[in-house]
Amino acid sequence: MLGAIVGDIVGSKYEFNNLKSKEFVLFDEDNHFTDDTVMTLAVYKSLKRCKGDYRNLPIVTIKTMQELANHFPEVGYGEKFQEWLNAIEPKPYNSWGNGAAMRVSPVAYFANSLEEVKYLSRKVTAISHNHPQAIKGAEAVASAIFLARQGKSKEELKTFVEEYYYPLDFDYEDLKSNYKFHVSCKNTVPQAFFCFFESENFEDAIRTAISIGGDSDTIAAIVGSLAEAYYGIPKEIETTAKQYLDLELLTTYENCDRLLEVEDSLFQDSKSKRHFEQQEKSL
Repeated sequence: MLGAIVGDIVGSKYEFNNLKSKEFVLFDEDNHFTDDTVMTLAVYKSLKRCKGDYRNLPIVTIKTMQELANHFPEVGYGEKFQEWLNAIEPKPYNSWGNGAAMRVSPVAYFANSLEEVKYLSRKVTAISHNHPQAIKGAEAVASAIFLARQGKSKEELKTFVEEYYYPLDFDYEDLKSNYKFHVSCKNTVPQAFFCFFESENFEDAIRTAISIGGDSDTIAAIVGSLAEAYYGIPKEIETTAKQYLDLELLTTYENCDRLLEVEDSLFQDSKSKRHFEQQEKSL
């Protein structure tokens, strides 16, 4: 989840001023968090509030998103989504926007199976972004993060994405030259996946995302969420990114971070156990 926040902060200054290069300073005084960060943490907070019982997740997510948006009202929400946030009884408005994919990463840390990833992804997405392309984009990102956390290789992840979601037959130089600003999932999520698969490490993933241009903060948020699950985040980048967060958001994130430390410990134990069992069977 911090990967999405890092990508958002780094990409914030390039959203309407595309750089088309990997050569830039990651953090300076012009960087800031946007709606991508606020809504990602809203999804996390909603999942945590449910305490494992997700029957009311849509209602809880709406309430939490509205609460956080009320605290952070001017961080770049789209016009239609802003209206949704301000509504007394928000209804889905058939949005196909890429906001569905930038906020979904927490799902992959609460789900216990790929099927549950899809279920939770739809629950936190369709409350506003109920167009099939938005649901597809969010599900693809959450599913890939979940599988990356399970230790799947890049080759396995790419095969999964291409088989079930998107073709990824892009050319990097062509994207750098010709890719334009898009707010749709179908013209953002595949490009974000491509940037992740092209990358060599977490920082390179963020730089690659910025270098193709487009909706830079959102593309980098999606790429960052994938890269975190696969590579992890360098401590220096983590520490710097957290300095850009408001105290309320930082507290929310740090609560999340403590949860992930426990989960990652359990995951590593489980992974080691599976490896040992496989070795035993081969003897």
